[in-house]
Amino acid sequence: MGWKRVTIMSERLEFVRLATKREVSFTELCSRFGISRKTGYKFVKRYDEEGSEGLSDRSRRPKNSPNATAAWMERMILALRDERPAWGGRKLKRRAEDMGYEGVPSPSTITEILKRNSRVAPEDTKKHMAWRRFEAERPNDLWQMDFKGHFPVRDGRCHPLTVPDDNSRYALCIGACGNERMETVEERLRDVFRRYGLPRAILTDNGSPWGRDSVHRHTSLTVWLMCLGVGVRHGRVSHPQTLGKDERFHRTMNAEVVHGCRDRSMSECQRPFDRWRVSYNTERPHEALGMKVPADCYRVSEREFPERVREWEYSPSDAIRKVQDGGILHYKGREWRVGNAFKGQRVGIRPTGKDGRFGVFFRNFKIAQIDLV
Repeated sequence: MGWKRVTIMSERLEFVRLATKREVSFTELCSRFGISRKTGYKFVKRYDEEGSEGLSDRSRRPKNSPNATAAWMERMILALRDERPAWGGRKLKRRAEDMGYEGVPSPSTITEILKRNSRVAPEDTKKHMAWRRFEAERPNDLWQMDFKGHFPVRDGRCHPLTVPDDNSRYALCIGACGNERMETVEERLRDVFRRYGLPRAILTDNGSPWGRDSVHRHTSLTVWLMCLGVGVRHGRVSHPQTLGKDERFHRTMNAEVVHGCRDRSMSECQRPFDRWRVSYNTERPHEALGMKVPADCYRVSEREFPERVREWEYSPSDAIRKVQDGGILHYKGREWRVGNAFKGQRVGIRPTGKDGRFGVFFRNFKIAQIDLV
């Protein structure tokens, strides 16, 4: 397949950054990106010697300007702000320093420059209390997945599918989708899994296509994920903050890229999404990461995506049952409901250690409990 022409710089930059992490073999990473080892080594070498400029035509932007005046520095800051209108003083300072500029003023001074040049609305100066949220311990321990609210385009409505890594905030997918159906999500996830490997779990809400409601929490999509060995967690009903990182990601995305897509066709939306994803991962400092960018913290998963799902062998001590129509299984002369998503699947029933109570397992995931007491 090779480099995609539309996102050639994005592909190269993402590849060389991930190659430095050495979580999987270089050959495997090249395979995931659809390039040869020779091509991979070439761009790693050019990146090591010249940085991101070595991946494309040389930029005319100076890396530093020791003789720059205060007026020049101010123009540079305003230009950065115009490119990223949702960024504040801390992010702009860090980005300018990462680009090689010296003598960048403090975040408070940058904020004053923005105010003085009408780049900050009065309501934007209000301080917001930071939330303390759960965070996965390592990259790929947990991904979040959701559809950002759809918006109109020239030929319909675009439904952006977003998948950020919980630990590093790395944006693994921003897909311009024409619907929110299971097969659409599975197709996108296959591409993500082939490139980045498998996470240990994915956090979703309770809506379609990952669930019907708080009672019927699984669909054929989440059953497929469990077949891959990926745990599925559902957020608490009526508690969108459970997916807080994805919600915050959506607000940033809406401010920085979505507003510019409304006059495009559906097929044209993916290009700005791809460009913004690379910018978000490699340029935008994140306060929760100590002002690092997500690419500094992310590693590809060692768990490779299997093109064919292997059969599951339950323990000899498990009582094996096949889930029937209506999501029903029979055990000890009684019917038990585990969900229609598991229809036709084999499940294992095993004791919990408490009298009369048994766990119902699909592969290595507990999906229900039987209480005979």
